[in-house]
Amino acid sequence: MKSQYEILIIGGGTAGIMTAAQLLQKNSNLDIAIIEPANTHYYQPAWTLVGAGAYDYKKTAKPMAEVMPKGVDWIQDYATGFDPDNNAVTTKENGAITYEFLVVAPGLVMEPSMIKGLPEALEKGVACSNYIDPEHTWETIKNFKGGNALFTQPTTPIKCGGAPQKIAYLAADYFRKNGLQDKTNVIFATPGSVIFGVKPIKETLMKVIDRYGIHFKPFYAPYEIDVENKIAHFNHTAPEENRCVINENNELGEKMTGDVDIQIPFDMLHLAPPQAAPKFVRDSNLVNSAGWLDVDHHSMQHNKYTNIFGLGDVAALPTAKTGAAIRKQVPVVVENLLLLKEHKEATNHSYNGYSSCPLVTGYGKMVLAEFDYQNNFTPDPKLKQMLVFNSSKEHWRLWMLKKYMLPNLYWNKMLKGKNV
Repeated sequence: MKSQYEILIIGGGTAGIMTAAQLLQKNSNLDIAIIEPANTHYYQPAWTLVGAGAYDYKKTAKPMAEVMPKGVDWIQDYATGFDPDNNAVTTKENGAITYEFLVVAPGLVMEPSMIKGLPEALEKGVACSNYIDPEHTWETIKNFKGGNALFTQPTTPIKCGGAPQKIAYLAADYFRKNGLQDKTNVIFATPGSVIFGVKPIKETLMKVIDRYGIHFKPFYAPYEIDVENKIAHFNHTAPEENRCVINENNELGEKMTGDVDIQIPFDMLHLAPPQAAPKFVRDSNLVNSAGWLDVDHHSMQHNKYTNIFGLGDVAALPTAKTGAAIRKQVPVVVENLLLLKEHKEATNHSYNGYSSCPLVTGYGKMVLAEFDYQNNFTPDPKLKQMLVFNSSKEHWRLWMLKKYMLPNLYWNKMLKGKNV
């Protein structure tokens, strides 16, 4: 195994594989290695559908060896640290590997322990999470007999910010179709101030919430799960807001103690665990004060080390962490790397924060939120070819896009470095 490469990539997820594949499309003689310990590569966007019984989990996985671009050295190992002053990355098994250029794309990690009681709740099956085990979510939804179905998310950044609400809509639709509607309170509690930051999408989602009779709780930040008594504890993130008075005899059984602690009992709990950059990244000098990789928001070049780039979920970019965002970030990083290789400056600053969140609102229905750093709604003109003229409204064709077209696009185009 070599210990020096022209371009070293950390991470064999969407960002790492796409970057390597597109670099090789431009120049097949590049000397590239990817450090990635996992044997399996997952298409995680489909996990929302798996959690609702609408997609086969096995179809979301492929052997990592199958998606590794031809012409790349796969170093099946864990990156453990950085020595950017000496252009080196340390690994668990292979010692130090040096590089001319480094691409940091290891994604993020789940940190359930940031919410007290959550690791135990997940372990005992008291809580479910599409982020960890979507098949268990589906079992939980299928076996639910009524009561409080509580869906929530943490205060940390998370992959696909819309995922925690998508499963709430699908579950609400499932309960309705199976005659549980009158016995069930579906609750969606979020630390955020609104259901979605993009105005036309927000308007549609508020109608979806009304249609299902979902109890929407903004400004609710979960901080503890009482596993024994099945109670979720929340802080209120905006005490200055005029809160609706919580009635102790309300149908949800919601209680408030003091000014801060809000308690909601649950019969089913789904949540996105808190998430963070991997520890070896957090512990390095490459991160900002919040612990995410400190890169320029438009070029993805590191703010201190010019021969380092970071993209995907690990990057400190103020946009949603999605595969769609990566699709637009990769060509910018690739062009900048090739410019640096020719001893020029990384002048491509064109990434505008584009991200997209396919928001499934029920079985056979979806809206597609596409937006930039300013939360402008920026729908892809190509949608008109699919006869979708307003993607901020629910449409069955968008469900078809999510379930059939996007996975195909992912495996056969994106990961192979083709333009999409």
